[in-house]
Amino acid sequence: MTTRILPAAGDPDAARSIVALLSQLPDAEPAAPVPDSTALLDTLGRLAADSLDELPEVVLVHERIGPVPALELVREVALRFPAVGVVLISSDAGPALFAAAMDSGARGLIGLPLGYEELAARVQAAAQWSAGVRRHLGRGPEVPAGPGGRVVTVTGAKGGVGATFTAVQFALAAAAAGRRTALVDLDLQAGDVGSYLDVQFRRSIADLAGIQDISPRVLQDAVYEDRSGLALLLAPAEGERGEEVDERAARHVIGALRARYELVVIDCGTQVTGANATAVELADVAVLVTTPDVVCVRAAKRMVRMWERLQVRKAEDTTMVVNRWSKHTEIQPSLIEKITKTRPTRTPVPAAFKELQAVVDAGRVQDLDNRSTVKQALWTLAAELGLLAAPGDASTPAPAAGGSALAVRAAGPVARLRRGREG
Repeated sequence: MTTRILPAAGDPDAARSIVALLSQLPDAEPAAPVPDSTALLDTLGRLAADSLDELPEVVLVHERIGPVPALELVREVALRFPAVGVVLISSDAGPALFAAAMDSGARGLIGLPLGYEELAARVQAAAQWSAGVRRHLGRGPEVPAGPGGRVVTVTGAKGGVGATFTAVQFALAAAAAGRRTALVDLDLQAGDVGSYLDVQFRRSIADLAGIQDISPRVLQDAVYEDRSGLALLLAPAEGERGEEVDERAARHVIGALRARYELVVIDCGTQVTGANATAVELADVAVLVTTPDVVCVRAAKRMVRMWERLQVRKAEDTTMVVNRWSKHTEIQPSLIEKITKTRPTRTPVPAAFKELQAVVDAGRVQDLDNRSTVKQALWTLAAELGLLAAPGDASTPAPAAGGSALAVRAAGPVARLRRGREG
């Protein structure tokens, strides 16, 4: 989502410096700076008269503004335009001014000289606050589940059931529907998202593991923008580096992605680690993929029970996807539902590997023909799960069979994974 920013600075040099840094922010749309308080209030008033949606998300007020003093101007903007996040820029970033700025209604304080990281963090926080206010006022373009965009995890009951292929197709379907989508490979030791999409990139999720505050610039450096429209955060090429991504790192990375993307699809692989357990816990929709055979159904039941023991997710909050199904299969989706106690989907994915073999071998699954029955089923599933439209949108599909809504839940605490514990 683009963040519109209106700087207000009486000093031309300061204005140029602010605009130069703002132009480097990802997804930022800085307006021409206004030179004084009168011009700022007039500009905001004119935009609000046209429509409240025309107002910028963030206003930056430089300390050398006039004729109204900076703190008084912050208070005036906050009172007259409460859906705008105001950030004060000052050479005095001490506790006293910070308290005074907060009392005046500012959403942040940036110290001089300006630094990219601090500017990016304060603008992002103010923009998120503004978006939240507008959603509550009914003015926002969408109402994401949770603190930002939606998170969907895809986990395999065991290796080889097609979880990665499913996650990739979900993400491609969402991107094709116009949603800003990130695809994360959290199968930390054996991730194949890059192989499926013919992508090699020097950065991975492990490069974000030791960073306490993931700014938009840092995140942008770690993400690969693919031609398919997806933003890819890959697993490390060296599997041993997967140990660097622990529960805390996963939480921070997912939070940063949620703040920037409408939809975050996470391939969690088949092994339960602290990182992917955290992802499943935080997910708005947790998908478990199985195939309709005895071994895989037993593995699915084992996975669900492990999640429950670790207090990651309940069975009834898990959405089951049956891959490689046919009407002649002895184990049908209804039986899998009864065995695992999970929520079913209406759309099983047919067994038609011949349709996939050429693109999988070429590492170009984004080129899969639209006539493929597997692709059609997975994209239909993406719509059924609500991945192609914002929650609450009129185009969001109806609930799953049986009249129950698909599993969307608030996160709870993740239990510590104990060494030696088996599902």
